[in-house]
Amino acid sequence: MAMNFQMEIEQTQKIVMTLELQQAINLLQLSTLELKNYLEREIAENPVLEIQDKEEDTDNEFSGDAVDQEDESNKDMDFDWEEYINDYDSSLRRGLSGGVQKESDQYYPYEYVDSSDNNLEEYLIFQLRMSSVDEDDFRIGEYLIGNLDACGYLRGEVAEHAECLGVKEERVVRMLELIQTFDPQGIGARNLRECLLIQLRRRENVPPYTETIIKKYLPELGRAKYREIAGKMGIYPKELQKAIDYIRTLNPKPGSCFSRAGETSYIVPDIIVEKVEGDYIFTINDNIPSLTISSFYKNLLARGCGENVNSFIKKRLESAMWLIKSIEQRRLTLYKVTEQIIKIQRDFLDKGIRHIKPLTLKEVADRVGIHESTVSRAAMNKYMQTPRGLYPLKFFFSGAIGGASGKDHSVLCIKSYLKELLEKEEPRSPYSDQQLTNLMNNKGIEISRRTITKYRKEMGIPSSFKRRRFD
Repeated sequence: MAMNFQMEIEQTQKIVMTLELQQAINLLQLSTLELKNYLEREIAENPVLEIQDKEEDTDNEFSGDAVDQEDESNKDMDFDWEEYINDYDSSLRRGLSGGVQKESDQYYPYEYVDSSDNNLEEYLIFQLRMSSVDEDDFRIGEYLIGNLDACGYLRGEVAEHAECLGVKEERVVRMLELIQTFDPQGIGARNLRECLLIQLRRRENVPPYTETIIKKYLPELGRAKYREIAGKMGIYPKELQKAIDYIRTLNPKPGSCFSRAGETSYIVPDIIVEKVEGDYIFTINDNIPSLTISSFYKNLLARGCGENVNSFIKKRLESAMWLIKSIEQRRLTLYKVTEQIIKIQRDFLDKGIRHIKPLTLKEVADRVGIHESTVSRAAMNKYMQTPRGLYPLKFFFSGAIGGASGKDHSVLCIKSYLKELLEKEEPRSPYSDQQLTNLMNNKGIEISRRTITKYRKEMGIPSSFKRRRFD
């Protein structure tokens, strides 16, 4: 049997995930602070990159008045960057999860500082020094403080710590009891019951039966078995309610108000929105140094300094140019996405959460002309400062629930209605999930009881059985 060998030329499309493309995609999803740190490393590693002098620097910020700047920036591109990135995105459509918004995301305004500057371990060791203990006891106390978790509870058993330290258990217990007298109240406890009792013993005017409830009926209290507890104790529900209200003022996680070393972080808004003469103007607040190519290395390459040196400079020049263009493309993409979000969510900016519209990544992507995964990356780790507060950019993407009149309602809007209903309910007879469903249906919002239960849990609101009061 004769075999026929021949050569054929065939043209196929193939997406190559180059290092440059990876860099462009990664830059798009970086926050402002992350981008600053990234550029600092690049400037340190690439001698061709320089920070442009302010006198020579042109205005790099994009605002609502600067729409024409897009065309000027696009002229400097060697090729269509958006198409390049979108082609890559399209080849991975099934593998991407960026186009799906989870309804369980938290949609509450973020503070600019998300943790305290105080450090729990340092604060406790300071109090230990003020206790005038001897050197050996100080060593034991310092060891125990180092074994507290982020909530302020002691990890491990006393016997294990005593064995590790090579001392008697009584000595470890004595130092632990000393630590439990420190601030914040309840620190150094071994379990929730001990934590609450430590706080209780340092307070005055404690309602009757409170200590007994904590000692004997804490599990039943967690399951809201109020009538069962009252029956076993032989007290009226009103008396039990006073004790329960007081227990709720105690802190179950006394160490949570402190941060561990190095955990303090700050949120810098990536977009700033302001209302000027009835219109919303926004600025991309990247606030990063303008980069340029070093003239020294340009001249050095022009003069020629040997094959190895020229090759090194060319590679660094290509890397620097790609980085500069990637930063520019990141700014353009973020500008376009923000522009559409503000147009769509104008009612929210004017009137509040009740008027936020359902919005998907695909809807914004179709308007901008890019793939929805690119929109997801652009919105990732970004924050927008608006006249109504500071919000994550993904806050504005929300699922929808149908209405009786054919109008869709945003999930955030439904949660707002739900919260209002729960705030106005009768404490002695709180709404059940079915009653909440009926009330929402009366408002023209078609929603099932199961969905109401899901949203209530996402909002951290207990069931009607646990919300019921007896006073």
